[in-house]
Amino acid sequence: MLTVPAPAKLNLFLHITGRRADGYHELQTCFQLLDYGDELAFATDDSGKVRLSSNLDHIASDDNLIIRAARLLQSHTGAARGADIRLHKKLPIGAGLGGGSSDAATTLLALNHLWGCKLQQAELAALGLKLGADIPVFIHGQSAWAEGIGEKLRPMTLPAQWYLVVTPSCEVSTKEIFSHRQLTRDTVPITIPAFPFSGTRNDCEAVAVALYPEIGATLDWLKQYAPARMTGTGSSVFASFDNKESAELALSELPDNLNGFVAQGINTSPVLQAL
Repeated sequence: MLTVPAPAKLNLFLHITGRRADGYHELQTCFQLLDYGDELAFATDDSGKVRLSSNLDHIASDDNLIIRAARLLQSHTGAARGADIRLHKKLPIGAGLGGGSSDAATTLLALNHLWGCKLQQAELAALGLKLGADIPVFIHGQSAWAEGIGEKLRPMTLPAQWYLVVTPSCEVSTKEIFSHRQLTRDTVPITIPAFPFSGTRNDCEAVAVALYPEIGATLDWLKQYAPARMTGTGSSVFASFDNKESAELALSELPDNLNGFVAQGINTSPVLQAL
């Protein structure tokens, strides 16, 4: 049994710079990896079948990204082996933290290792991109500046920060946000700033707040303690702190209707160390 983490990410900013003919959006963002996330355990066998169980049974279905990633690796490489995968889900669903994408990336990395497929990182990232635009950053395992649809990555060494991440009780549809007619799609591209928070924004935030007032209320609460922003297409919001104690003090005052956690920003994924 091999147990491997699947870390969360934050989008420190998210600019939508255009829309392609195929419907995908061109963007600029900075992915900050966190030392907090889901956990997956893998036990391989010779059955050729992939089975998934979870502490949340309703997500262990055939269309889960974990199952789809494993089967994609099988079909791409001709791998004949199977696996029992156990997911311990800690990250909220539909929260903009990359939970599903990170789970899929960890699955590709772990099974590539366990099944002896011997694919290089770049090929695994290309496979992952077929399933989701956020998966390559987790395959490469580095906090990064991203462009294109999120697949053009430049590793970044970000300053050490602690983050309080807070999630209201709503699950956001990424498709709904990106298809909304009021979404800003013409932000002028920028060069890499010295620190990718100041002078930037999340172009999805205004639409998400209009559709889900709970997000706006959560931002208002968090802004009492530090500048706050939504990550991805939401619903989670975050604020950064210079030390763990300040972040945990704010967490201790979290209203009962919100969920939250404190995590440290990291530049290298623990998945790479585990494998």
